[in-house]
Amino acid sequence: MKAIYNDQVIAESNDTVVVEGNHYFPVDSVKKEFLTASETHTTCVWKGVASYYNVVVNGQTAADGAWYYPNPSTLAEGIKGRIAFWNGVKVID
Repeated sequence: MKAIYNDQVIAESNDTVVVEGNHYFPVDSVKKEFLTASETHTTCVWKGVASYYNVVVNGQTAADGAWYYPNPSTLAEGIKGRIAFWNGVKVID
């Protein structure tokens, strides 16, 4: 799987975990130079509190385009240490 934004591959892995239709990439497969911190946090009733990154490539920003669960619930332990994408970031096979 690949995560692509503005024609740039920002993550690539054969080891994604799919939850609710979203591919969660291992953190070490993500090119961190394209991520900047976001102050956004959301809460999922079964996964816990999510934190976000902005995805920035060649001057274009996908605000909150990546998210992760720093301390997922026991039901969602499989996504600990993984990052998912949306908001203009394409995830393709």
